[in-house]
Amino acid sequence: MKQPRKIELLAPAKNAETALEAIRHGADAVYIGAPSHGARKAAANTVEDIARVTDYAHRFGARVYVTLNTLIYPDEIRDVERLVARLYSIGTDALIVQDLGLLRMDIPPIALHASTQCDIRTPRKARFLAELGFSQLVLPREMTLEEMQAVSETVPDTPLEAFVHGALCVSYSGDCQAGFITQGRSANRGECPQICRHRFDLTDSRGNKLIEGRHLLSLRDLNRSELIPEMLEAGVSSFKIEGRLKDTAYVKNVVAAYRKRIDEAIAGSPEKYVRGSFGVTDLSFVPDLNESFNRGYTTYFTTSARPTQKMASMLSPKWTGREVGEVVTCRGRSIKARLSSQIANGDGLGYFDAAGMFQGFKVNRAEGADLFPATPQRIAPGTKLYRNHNRLREEEMERPTARRLIDVGLTLRPTRRGIALDISDGYGHRASASADLPHEQAKKPQTEARADTLSRLGDTDFKAASIDDRCGDIFIPLSRLATLRRDAVTALETAIRASHTYDYRGPERTEAKWPEGKALSYHDNVANPKAEELYRSHGVTEIEPALEAQPKQRKERRVMTTRYCLRRETGHCLLTPSGREWPRELFLESGPDRFRLEFDCKACRMHLFYQPSTN
Repeated sequence: MKQPRKIELLAPAKNAETALEAIRHGADAVYIGAPSHGARKAAANTVEDIARVTDYAHRFGARVYVTLNTLIYPDEIRDVERLVARLYSIGTDALIVQDLGLLRMDIPPIALHASTQCDIRTPRKARFLAELGFSQLVLPREMTLEEMQAVSETVPDTPLEAFVHGALCVSYSGDCQAGFITQGRSANRGECPQICRHRFDLTDSRGNKLIEGRHLLSLRDLNRSELIPEMLEAGVSSFKIEGRLKDTAYVKNVVAAYRKRIDEAIAGSPEKYVRGSFGVTDLSFVPDLNESFNRGYTTYFTTSARPTQKMASMLSPKWTGREVGEVVTCRGRSIKARLSSQIANGDGLGYFDAAGMFQGFKVNRAEGADLFPATPQRIAPGTKLYRNHNRLREEEMERPTARRLIDVGLTLRPTRRGIALDISDGYGHRASASADLPHEQAKKPQTEARADTLSRLGDTDFKAASIDDRCGDIFIPLSRLATLRRDAVTALETAIRASHTYDYRGPERTEAKWPEGKALSYHDNVANPKAEELYRSHGVTEIEPALEAQPKQRKERRVMTTRYCLRRETGHCLLTPSGREWPRELFLESGPDRFRLEFDCKACRMHLFYQPSTN
């Protein structure tokens, strides 16, 4: 009989405290930045902090993945080797990596996950990476369910990881050079300047502006919360939340929301799926995805390769908030509104003005439908109001909001020389503690007192689900029983840690061949001789270095390929009659930066070519 597939909710953590909260709120795994070479340079952590997270996670069978997913320069190889050895020694479960040069470095057999920066667009590339020994593959955000299924069928024994929530990169991840070529800040080195969130003018070849001053490449946030069962059927085993720069309140709320959805899906098919860790989380709040930062939501390409839904958030790259009503009248520091939600003192509200610009203000005082802003406002009647700072909610989320516990059964029994306490959870972990004790008869019944003493598991990770007292009228000093309980709990904690299982890097198959021909371009991100050696051993003969490893050249370069199409988004697809309203050749301009757009209608892709200034 086929064993149920292990399903994982994977949460982001910018630091150790956020990681601990993610696990408390139900994550089966967390991913956290290494001291260096993580794709979010601002979210680096010490090895000591990662060790603290690992110790806590393993109490629940949860896993810790460390991001080491930037390009590695030649003079950094020895430092990276030493770092990997340290991460392995503290029990890190896997590294999430981009640079294939790691496979030729002197590192221990720690499991490697192929990052989304590896740009696994095709089943052929997925097979290649699986044949190199990768333990898990992170799929591009752009994939449809059918494409996920195709990869799953190609590598059925390799777990697939897919994003379910959070910010979207408009370009295929790992294949964006826009930040590096315009500002010298490389996304592939952890310093993405988020060019895609800038304002752009859309122009034709004559300089005529078709759209002016809009965030034309700024995508909404991904939300696949309603598509968990479909993703499971497509072969996804790890559901990844984006957000290693997000605050702890965001992580707590989003993790709790997806924990509920994934648990429901697992409960609906227990013969197919099983949860990736253990322990039950008790929440003190109601998760709500609309109460956390988002730019509006989209399911992106999940259900269709040519979707009709809007994907971009062109008016603002920030969180405008949740709609809470509309203005009836506004007189400077006094607003009367028709509200759908109660507003509190200190809330932050906003609105779009006549020019389409988002404006925000703080509410000093709220008296029902009468709002008194901290600064004078001029808002037209009928204007919708949005709340992007919910003071009461944020205060609630700053407090402890969850506790994760493991239900245990305790059995107190007599032995030849005294008593013993057996403790077990429902996941196969058992332990015992015993004490020498004369079998003297109690002068009065102890049953209730003993049950109360045994159930006092305090600040441990356990909760007494059942107590079986088989000691009858044997007299047991309650202080002795409390010591026995502590010893049994310590023994169970040791047993759980000892039973933690690790994945290890699989063997590299020498017959594996690079599936994309004999030549690599700068889009393949080769930045060191170890990576060159790896590719050459698998059939590559020509290698152009990554842009970051080349001398700077002033020439047109393709810096983005995106499945998002500006023509389709604005209703000017070249495959429809309305597409003829705009010329075929279009440009994006933002300050000194200019990009030529190229539309591959057959593949339904848009390419951005950076055009250096002639000045």
